[in-house]
Amino acid sequence: MRTAPLLAAILVLAGATQLAACESAYYNTMEAFGVHKREILVDRVAKARDEQGEAKEQFQSALVQFKALTGFQGGNLEALYDKLSAEYDRCESQAGEVKSRIDKVEDVANAIFSEWKKELGEYTDPGLRKQSAAQLEQTKARCSQLVGTMRRAEDAMHPVLGAFKDRVLFLKHNLNAQAIASLQGQSATLEGDIGKLVEQMEASIREANAFIDSMPKS
Repeated sequence: MRTAPLLAAILVLAGATQLAACESAYYNTMEAFGVHKREILVDRVAKARDEQGEAKEQFQSALVQFKALTGFQGGNLEALYDKLSAEYDRCESQAGEVKSRIDKVEDVANAIFSEWKKELGEYTDPGLRKQSAAQLEQTKARCSQLVGTMRRAEDAMHPVLGAFKDRVLFLKHNLNAQAIASLQGQSATLEGDIGKLVEQMEASIREANAFIDSMPKS
């Protein structure tokens, strides 16, 4: 009876190992062309920042569409619902893209720190080794702070997504004036939740900009 869970665990581990091997090969190839991991890290942080900016705009756009539907005064109700459903789908997709970008930031950061720590043992000058070790810890701390801020903004998307999904599903099966009227008082709640999400997104974007500015330029 334990075969299936064990097999699933083995497959997950094998997939993670294969992905790590692919990333390692990618870094080696890029370094052969003169593009180092530090530059890849900065590039990935910038892309994660931009993705969060797009997510912020997408959630705000979905809120506008929700307000349009709950403020329905006549017209094609089905078309308004379809627009709201499409906005939700884009929000969900955008949330996945944000997670993927942050994962990539973490991956290259871990590769940098692993290599850096290993190379500390290659120093013959203890003073330089100590200086390099201190720089490593400082960089790790900055990166940890950045990723933490990004993850908090990412996590803040999930309850908002859940709230949108509940309302889209409710309207899917109750697309009538009475159902819409029952949701009319909920725009303010959603607007407040999205406002908090936007604040976290903007804090994450500022953190990303500060991190990029702190990194030595090539």
